[in-house]
Amino acid sequence: MTTVIVIAGVMMSIAAVLTAYRLLDGPSTLDRLVAMDTLVAVSICGLTLWAAYSMDTTLVPAIVALSLVGFIGSVSVARFRVRDDQ
Repeated sequence: MTTVIVIAGVMMSIAAVLTAYRLLDGPSTLDRLVAMDTLVAVSICGLTLWAAYSMDTTLVPAIVALSLVGFIGSVSVARFRVRDDQ
């Protein structure tokens, strides 16, 4: 079980690095928005992986709160986004 968790952690770390690159180098604000949403999702997966590894359920409210903040943030930014070509 520990091997699976280590492999999942390494894969999520690689995903976070690639997403951070897209966040910093995104050609448009919409690309940056998608990268930020993906980074929040990777963070949620990391917290969930840690909760499964430590068998600690106290992180569940933090995971739910982070998912709500990520969703509301993405929707609000997408709603009021200004076009890039102006």
